[in-house]
Amino acid sequence: MKELRQFKHFLGLEVDRTQERIILCQQKYAKDLLQKFGMLECKPISTPVELNAKMCAHEGKDLEDATMYRQLVGSLIYLTLTRPDISYAVGVMSRYMQNPNKPYLEAVRRILRYVKSTIDYGLLYKKCEDGKLVGYCDANFARDHDTRRSTTGYGFKIGSGVVSWCSKRQPTMSLLTTEVEYRATAMTTQENAWLVQLMSDLHQPVNYAVPLYCDNQSAIHLAENLVFHARTKHVEVHYHFIRKKVLQEEIEMRPINTDDQIADLFTKGLSTGKFKKFRHQLNMEERISWC
Repeated sequence: MKELRQFKHFLGLEVDRTQERIILCQQKYAKDLLQKFGMLECKPISTPVELNAKMCAHEGKDLEDATMYRQLVGSLIYLTLTRPDISYAVGVMSRYMQNPNKPYLEAVRRILRYVKSTIDYGLLYKKCEDGKLVGYCDANFARDHDTRRSTTGYGFKIGSGVVSWCSKRQPTMSLLTTEVEYRATAMTTQENAWLVQLMSDLHQPVNYAVPLYCDNQSAIHLAENLVFHARTKHVEVHYHFIRKKVLQEEIEMRPINTDDQIADLFTKGLSTGKFKKFRHQLNMEERISWC
């Protein structure tokens, strides 16, 4: 246990382990971050980003010195190691590191206000019988107002807790929601292949088709359909490797209601109720509830 505490102080990670559960958090790091940037006494807020927030590169006055903004965002990126709930907000703000302006700085400060309200939250992994790998993927169509590119979001759970997550702007612009969702599904499938190999290396083979939940029926049908229709030719060929994974029964595409799609947390700003619901489904809990 002594070595474990030395490790947490070195990397800013706090690990608490018993026979029944493992907890990962960065409470001390978050507190030091708030203190460093003068936000320790700030007013807490319930979500890291406003519902339907719009960020544009050419709105607002440029900052005279962008150093603090870059330090803030860089520090928050490290905090996402145990805080998937801020991944989307931090990812959006990291796009403006080159030329930040005052509205961006206020948006980053909002993230800090949310961190203040959830400073003792972390990832909780409980001992359970069903330790199967499950994936969720989603995309937000053309939400980036500067490039009109879409955002991919996915999360993977093993048993009770989330083990891998991503919120990333897609590299190119898409014209259809189906194409956007299909790209997100393909990216999630790549991560699934990596996780399956990792678990195999750890002597925990995945000998079942990993359920991959998607809330877009067109993307599911496109992944399962063996006929390459002319109307889907515009989708890059390399994205169609997902069909091979379905045929090989490495993944199983499953529909899910949008209201239950936890990957929404990684693609857009949500209402307080939905945000808290998805955060709970990721098994992010308050320290007081761990005892």
